[in-house]
Amino acid sequence: MKIFKKKTPRAAPELLQAEREADTIMTLPASSAGFEKELFDRLRYAVPVIDAAIMKIVRLTGAFRLVSSEKRHQGELDSFCGNVSVGLHGKSINCFADSFLDSLLTYGSAVGEIVLNESERTIAGLWNGDSAKIVVSQGSTPFERRYSVRCADGSYKAVKRPERIVYASLTGGNSLLRGLPALSGILMRIYQCIGQNFDRAGNVRYAVTYKPTDSSGDISCTKERAMQIAREWADGMNSAKYGQVKDFIAVGDVDIKVIGAENQLFDTEIPVRQLLEQIVAKLSIPPFLLGLTWSSTERMSSQQADILTSELEYYRRLMSPVLRDIGNAFLRSQGFSGECSVEWDNINLQDESVLAQTRLNNARAAEIEAKLNLNN
Repeated sequence: MKIFKKKTPRAAPELLQAEREADTIMTLPASSAGFEKELFDRLRYAVPVIDAAIMKIVRLTGAFRLVSSEKRHQGELDSFCGNVSVGLHGKSINCFADSFLDSLLTYGSAVGEIVLNESERTIAGLWNGDSAKIVVSQGSTPFERRYSVRCADGSYKAVKRPERIVYASLTGGNSLLRGLPALSGILMRIYQCIGQNFDRAGNVRYAVTYKPTDSSGDISCTKERAMQIAREWADGMNSAKYGQVKDFIAVGDVDIKVIGAENQLFDTEIPVRQLLEQIVAKLSIPPFLLGLTWSSTERMSSQQADILTSELEYYRRLMSPVLRDIGNAFLRSQGFSGECSVEWDNINLQDESVLAQTRLNNARAAEIEAKLNLNN
């Protein structure tokens, strides 16, 4: 069964239309949402560890499958999930989920839209909106959401089809990166100072000093000899650039020293590691997954795996209602009455031997419980 037809006109996403009317975020007046969005974008760009950690979380969250309560409709649902268009460049509901979760972690909230084909009353695609331009307010009831788009002139335009909007936010709507700009600013200053110090002391420079004797001939020709030494030294250094080695020959007392050789660069290993520890603790990712080998025998312990698994399960709980809404919307558009559920892949963070031992222990425990129930 074909869900989409070629050359079928698609309705433009309402969020996209509103964003075009509202112009870009850079033309808006100063607002906390727009400021934080740009700040977090710059933070991920400036600190590669933060960007890598968010990408790792998105990938570790794992794949999923939408399951229909009516098995006869499962084929159509699978075809929709694998072929639905996402924005301008994506395809499949997994692509939408990755972008949605990335926005959720970075900005603290994420918004998307189910775009309908008005002529055929089917879903034409999914759209990832800009959460910084969306304002969520309470409707007529405490649990009703109203969505508005912030316009360029500071006004708000209500979204006409709120039932097509999917929305999720972290606890309090706060970004996972909250609190990191200050630490990252210190880290960037340390790296900037390291670069400046290597520009000054890392690029070897020489001090050539000519010391004339007390004779009248040396004193009267000091300037000429100094200029000659300078020319010969510059010629020898320039020849080295092209692989030609020239000896420097001078008459008299000439002293050659490396500028800054007696100084030492500051040891930045400890402060940089302390800052990275704070960043990694906020992102809840084991350091070695980010390439930080602070210990030669570092590996993920069972306790770390359990903690990371609980973090990933939390993000799955936030994503599941959004994915169910999309699946149910597709079933309704096809005239089906079933409900949709989300089945996530198992999170595999342990070795296969550990997983096998865990399954064995669970089987033994279930066997013992069964025997106790029979005895009782």
